[in-house]
Amino acid sequence: MSVNLLSSGEGEMAVRLARGAIDYALAKKPKPMLALTPVFSEKRGVFVTLTKAGELRGCIGFPYPVMPLGDAIEDAAVAAATGDPRFPPVRKDELASIRLEVTILTVPVPLEGEPDKRPEKVEVGRHGLIMRGRGTSGLLLPQVATEYGWDSRTFLEHTCIKAGLPGRSWTRADVEVLTFEGQIFTEH
Repeated sequence: MSVNLLSSGEGEMAVRLARGAIDYALAKKPKPMLALTPVFSEKRGVFVTLTKAGELRGCIGFPYPVMPLGDAIEDAAVAAATGDPRFPPVRKDELASIRLEVTILTVPVPLEGEPDKRPEKVEVGRHGLIMRGRGTSGLLLPQVATEYGWDSRTFLEHTCIKAGLPGRSWTRADVEVLTFEGQIFTEH
């Protein structure tokens, strides 16, 4: 990763910021008073993932660095809790059973080379993927391939499917594949 990595303390702060934003939005609890470090003023991409009993309950984020990290974490957290179209909004009585994960992203870069060589260039466990083409796009975070035990080809296929494209679209020259890395912080 070429960007400044967050320290473990900053990662903990990121998770507390996400939790505070959700608690405030859903339960009107006061936001925690955090002395944010300068990294939270840098524009960064971020995703916030919510799980309940180990199952996905919401995941929303910003693949590109469009706003300061602190704002992006809060916006993504609230959106994951209330705006993920795959799930009903999180209810106030669910808050205690929801676990948060904050993934800070590097800027996505195009995967260079011939389409048939793409699997050789995707590092499972390190890279997240964005598939773009035919008027659509889809993204899977680096931890998804590891959690499901996928190899790079399977990861590419599932990212195509997430984008609404046929699974082997990654072999097409008119479909762009981008990679990024993520620094993952989990609520304890």
